[in-house]
Amino acid sequence: MQQEKMAAIGSYRGLPLGDRDSLQDVDVPVPQLRPRDVLVRVSAVSVNPADVKIRASLPPSQQPRILGFDGAGVVEATGSDVSTLSVGDEVWYAGDVTRPGSNAELEAVDERIVARKPGSLTFAEAAALPLTATTAWETLVERFGLTSGSRGTLLVLGAAGGVGSVMIQLAKELTGVRVLASASRPQSRDWVRELGADEVVDHRDLVATVRQAAPEGVDYLVSPYSRGNIERYAEIVRPFGHITGIDAPGGLDLRPLVPKSITWHWEYMFTRTTYQTPDLAVRKELLTTVAGLVDAKRIRTTLTTTISDFTAAGLREAHRLVESEHAIGKVVVARQP
Repeated sequence: MQQEKMAAIGSYRGLPLGDRDSLQDVDVPVPQLRPRDVLVRVSAVSVNPADVKIRASLPPSQQPRILGFDGAGVVEATGSDVSTLSVGDEVWYAGDVTRPGSNAELEAVDERIVARKPGSLTFAEAAALPLTATTAWETLVERFGLTSGSRGTLLVLGAAGGVGSVMIQLAKELTGVRVLASASRPQSRDWVRELGADEVVDHRDLVATVRQAAPEGVDYLVSPYSRGNIERYAEIVRPFGHITGIDAPGGLDLRPLVPKSITWHWEYMFTRTTYQTPDLAVRKELLTTVAGLVDAKRIRTTLTTTISDFTAAGLREAHRLVESEHAIGKVVVARQP
């Protein structure tokens, strides 16, 4: 019996975006469900730096790699052991880097990382948030250990980007810290202030502007661009402070942080799914809580650009915007209503 096919957007090898083969319209088999999977008909996806980096470095393959981690859509079928979701549920999720992704008509996702989407958001507005909200939440709550009673100063670098845009909001909602946000262009500075940043600093003159805003230094720092910045971090982070790196540069020398006993954390939001950790359902709980904050108007979507073209051409345009590193907020690709 021939397996049913579906449309998807895939890559056979890493290529620059100028090459039309970098992302191609392909037909692939409809995914087979594992017992804990839901099958989601995907309505919208967002493009993250992770998509761009993985696409650019893919080794040659006979089978297309289907990228896409953020997704929002409707549950179309459920596996035999699914107990928390039903057919027809509107959901959102940040997927699993070890499985085919959301750049497809249908995606199989473990129910433990899928939550009901905020009812107040469209699918496009919802798709902007899951991966970045998970990264921000895990950084603030699990890496830094911050609570509503926490005080001190948090510096969010690259604050107008996807992670920074939701990190500012969650820090203001979940903790008592003062938030400094780095931004350089007028539009970026306006954006981070709108989201709740207490002060804006300039990454092009980081040490001087941070010293002006926080003369005694910062207690917590979020680093999306760690290479070449460690010595500057050592200057602006207070003794016994904490830094979380959300990038993955090779050969990073952390020795400048030693004299101040500064702790370095790594945040990789795919750890739980990659290693199937026993607490995998934390991902669902986190997104359920964020959905509640959104519907209570305490957190807003970070969507700024919607591309209504769920094809290879639309995805290439979204990758181009994200690859430029000038995008404010999030870029989403949505199906035509």
